[in-house]
Amino acid sequence: MEVLHFVFGIFGNATALFLFLAPAITFKRIIKSRSTEDFSGVPYVATLLNCLLSAWYGLPFVSPHNLLVSTINGAGVAIESVYVLLFLIFAVDRKARAKVGGLLCLVLLLFSAVALVSMLALHGQHRKIFCGFAATIFSICMYASPLSIMRLVIKTKSVEYMPFFLSLFVFLCGTSWFVYGLLGRDPFVAVPNGFGCGLGALQLIIYAIYRDWSGKKKEKEKKNGAEAMAVVP
Repeated sequence: MEVLHFVFGIFGNATALFLFLAPAITFKRIIKSRSTEDFSGVPYVATLLNCLLSAWYGLPFVSPHNLLVSTINGAGVAIESVYVLLFLIFAVDRKARAKVGGLLCLVLLLFSAVALVSMLALHGQHRKIFCGFAATIFSICMYASPLSIMRLVIKTKSVEYMPFFLSLFVFLCGTSWFVYGLLGRDPFVAVPNGFGCGLGALQLIIYAIYRDWSGKKKEKEKKNGAEAMAVVP
């Protein structure tokens, strides 16, 4: 059982790393166009908070035998920090920049509060439970953050702003850590990632439904453009 637990932890690390790196394609486009367009910065700020709290929860003096949780989330903190910084640089909408900047300040305050309370006021199992609840709540918030993008996909019938690989690795990451949590009998790992597994599956279903709509829309626009050029004298 311990070997299987370790294997799913390694698999969880691999899928989580791919999840963290999946938006690199989006940010390559943002840097090239020097604009965040209609992309939302909220998921990256939410993921940053989740990584901070999960990395803290996985430390040996908080939660023994969960170092694999801490290592990958430590890497996630570095990666998501870069994404948030790039979003702040290239956001053309002042309201969007202010929103993400305000959320970033809130994230840092929340993490600092959790870390200080857990170290100064709590010990042993009480520290683990407190940090575990904090990590669980914000892990669920991270997985729920793409709901606004899913709403946009349904509204516009276009998957342009919901990259396939991001949705795929949300599902794979949620599934692997869900199993890891079950094997380790750790509800603070299993519960939020079970939610992520379900939400990732929903994103893939929505992508499958509206992928064809996007293709048809582009073909229609191309056809209309060709017809417009044909009538030009």
